[in-house]
Amino acid sequence: MEFDRFTLALLVRRTDGPRPDPKAEDLLQDAHLAHLARLHDEGRLLAAGPLMGGPDRSIRGVGIFRGSPEELQTYAAADPWVQAGMLEYQFYPWMVPAGAVRFSRTEFPRSSAEAA
Repeated sequence: MEFDRFTLALLVRRTDGPRPDPKAEDLLQDAHLAHLARLHDEGRLLAAGPLMGGPDRSIRGVGIFRGSPEELQTYAAADPWVQAGMLEYQFYPWMVPAGAVRFSRTEFPRSSAEAA
């Protein structure tokens, strides 16, 4: 049997990270969304989105990437939330039977205003 390989990414709140003021948080979120949209445009990010729930949850979002966890470290380090020290990525290799999961090109929002 053949398998397709992806990398599942969890975007996790750092327990030792600073807490931004609401205005800085809005700017970071817009920069984060633009970063994800760019990765999708480049074909690296296949799907991504926030996990729903209260603000106290530690896992903030999930992404599915093309590439190995090692290859994705550079892109994770460039995420504005990671650069600000507030969130970090955890990567997990993921295999599914070939063809079981398909992804379509779409438009990712580049800001919170665009997502609304």
